[in-house]
Amino acid sequence: MSGEELMARAAAPLMEIVRGIEPDQLDARTPCAEYDVRKLVNHLLFWGPSLEGAGRGEIVPPPAGAETDVDLTAGDWTAALEANVERVVAAWSRAAAWEGTTHMGGPTELPASLVGGMIMGELIVHGWDLARATGQSLTWDDDLMDYVHDEVGKNAEQGRAMGVYGPAVAVDDAAPVLDRVLGLTGRDPAWTR
Repeated sequence: MSGEELMARAAAPLMEIVRGIEPDQLDARTPCAEYDVRKLVNHLLFWGPSLEGAGRGEIVPPPAGAETDVDLTAGDWTAALEANVERVVAAWSRAAAWEGTTHMGGPTELPASLVGGMIMGELIVHGWDLARATGQSLTWDDDLMDYVHDEVGKNAEQGRAMGVYGPAVAVDDAAPVLDRVLGLTGRDPAWTR
């Protein structure tokens, strides 16, 4: 199965989790140590336009200011995030988005397939982060998880060097694929709130 067919399947469970977040859960810790739920939602909103632009082969720098500048108390942030993710999925739903090179918010060119795989991994891993932090559960289908495991495995060391991933967490080879993806990104699959 191709990346453009899988992107929407990566995003759908994330959006179910986002819709289930209660206002009093925004300050809850997440498995991603530097983010509580509010900061993680801010992160997704902040980087969404750059991820969408990458799917169109365009340089869309992140907005000026910090990720934490997004005000979740103003307006309907759930609808804003859903629209944001829908635009990312639409941009990456074309086969051409996965060909050649693209940009991840800056001038550096990267293989489009690498960026698309990284984005899929972000949707899944941050979906899991939010689910764990808010006491929700979610699943993705096996062929999607196999694809994402391969993609995360290709760039895990680079992600660690960039500070995007923490040190790998040892996960048994017989563990579910999601758990192995989480371990590659430096998350403990057994994390609880």
